[in-house]
Amino acid sequence: MSTLRRTSVAAVVALVAGCNLAPKYARPSADPSGASTPAGWRELTPADFPSTDGWKMAQPRDDLIRGSWWEAFDDPLLNELEQQVDVSNQSLALAAANYRVARALVGEARAQLFPTVTTSPSVTRSKFGSGTTSTSGTTSTSVTRSSSSATTQFQLPFDATWEADLWGRIRNSVNASRDEAQASAADLENTRLLIHSEVAVDYFELRAQDAQKEILDSNVVAFRKALDLTQVRHEGGIASDEDVAQAETQLETTIAQDTDLGILRAQLEHAIAALIGKPASSFSIPLAPLRPNPPAVPLGLPSQLLERRPDIAAAERRVAEANAQIGVVKAAFFPTLTLSGSAGFASTALGSLLSAPSSFWQFGASLAGTLFDGGKRQAALEQAMASYDGTVASYRQTVLTAFQEVEDELASLRILSQERGQQDAAVASAQTALSRAEDRYKFGVDSYLNVITAQSTLLSSRRTALNIRLQQMTASVLLIKALGGGWEESRLASLNR
Repeated sequence: MSTLRRTSVAAVVALVAGCNLAPKYARPSADPSGASTPAGWRELTPADFPSTDGWKMAQPRDDLIRGSWWEAFDDPLLNELEQQVDVSNQSLALAAANYRVARALVGEARAQLFPTVTTSPSVTRSKFGSGTTSTSGTTSTSVTRSSSSATTQFQLPFDATWEADLWGRIRNSVNASRDEAQASAADLENTRLLIHSEVAVDYFELRAQDAQKEILDSNVVAFRKALDLTQVRHEGGIASDEDVAQAETQLETTIAQDTDLGILRAQLEHAIAALIGKPASSFSIPLAPLRPNPPAVPLGLPSQLLERRPDIAAAERRVAEANAQIGVVKAAFFPTLTLSGSAGFASTALGSLLSAPSSFWQFGASLAGTLFDGGKRQAALEQAMASYDGTVASYRQTVLTAFQEVEDELASLRILSQERGQQDAAVASAQTALSRAEDRYKFGVDSYLNVITAQSTLLSSRRTALNIRLQQMTASVLLIKALGGGWEESRLASLNR
C-alpha cells in the first residue's frame, strides 16, 4: 500500500472515530454561585452530641451507613419485614423493569455502530412463450431467456449497509442511552431506599400505637379502680352523685380513646403489608410497644452527600444525557455518509448456485444532507440546549433539597432530645400532682374534679412523651434516608460501559 493510500485511510479512520460535536461534559457545580460545599453540618455538630440521645463521636470507618441500615434499630421483626421488600414489593419490581428497558436501549443504540446485514434467499419458477424475453434475478444480476421452456432461478443475496459515524451522532446516542440507563439504575436504588424507609416509619408508628394502647389500657384499669372507690364513697355518703358521674365519664372516654387506636393501627398494618407485597387480609403484626431509643446515625461530611444520594446521581446522569443529546442534534447539520453493498449467488441450477460463475457483488457509497429545512434543525438544537439547562437546574435543586432534608432531621433530633428531657420532667410532675390530688380527695379536702384534671394531665403528658419518642425514631429513619441509606455512586460506574 502506498504512503498516500495509508495516509488517506488513517485520515478517514481518525475522522470517523474522533469527531464528536457534543460539548465536553463536566459535572455541574451544585451551587450556581460557585460556592463550595459546607465543611460540616450546621444543625448537629460534635459539640451537640453529649446532649443528644444516643449520639457519639464516630470512630474510624464508623462514619458510613451500612446497606442494611435498619439493623441498627435492633428489631428482629423489622429486619424480617425489610428483607421482604426486595423480594415482593411491586413498585420496586416496576423500577427494576424500567431499568432493564433502559439497559436494553443501550444495546439497541450501540448496534447502530455496526453494519446491518440482511439476506433474502428465493426460488423463482417461470415460463415464457418463444420470442418473449424474461429478466430475473436480484438488483445486481439478471438471467435472460428467449425460450418457450420453463426455467428456475435460485438466488442467495446478501445486502449490507453501514452509516459512518462521522460527526458522533451514533456515539452520542449510545452515550445518552447509557447515561439514561445509569439514571434508571439510580432511580431503582432511590425507589428501594424510599420503600425501605417507609416500611420503617410505618412500623415505628404502629409500635407507637401499641405503646399508646398500653398507656390507655393501664389508665382504664386505674380509672375503673377510681370509679369503684368513688362508688364506695358515694354509698357511704362521702362522695356525691356528681363525683360518680365524673368518674364514669373519665373511664368511658378513655375506653373510647383506647378503641379508636385500632383504626390507625389497622391502616398502618395494611400499609406495611402492601409495601412488602402481602395481601392485607392475610398479614398481621403482633402487639409490642415502641422501643424508646433511636441509634446514632453516622453523618459523614456534607461533601459526601453528593456521592451517596441515588436521586442526586440520577439527576446528574440526566445532565450528562442531555449533554450527549446536544451532540446528536448538532450532527444533523452535517451530511450522512452511508456505505452499502450486495453480494451473493444467482443461478438457474441449484447445483451450481454456490460456484464462482454464479456470484455477483456491488458496493457503493451515498452522501445525504439537508439543504433547507426552514430552521427545523436550529430549533431542535435550541430545544436540546434548553433541556440541558433544565436538567442542570433540576440537579442543583435536588442537591439543595438533599441538604435541606439532612439539616431538617438533624435539627429535629437535636431539639427532640431536649424536648424529651423536658417532657419526662413534666410526666414526673404530673404524676406527683395526681398523687397529691388523690390524697386530698380521700381526705375530703378537694373535689373529685381536681383528681380528674390531674388524671387527664398525666395521661396527656405520657402520650406526648411517647409521641416525642416516636418523632425521634422517625427522624432517625428520615435522616438515614436523607443521607442515602448506605448507597454509593461508585456502583453506577460499571453499568453499561
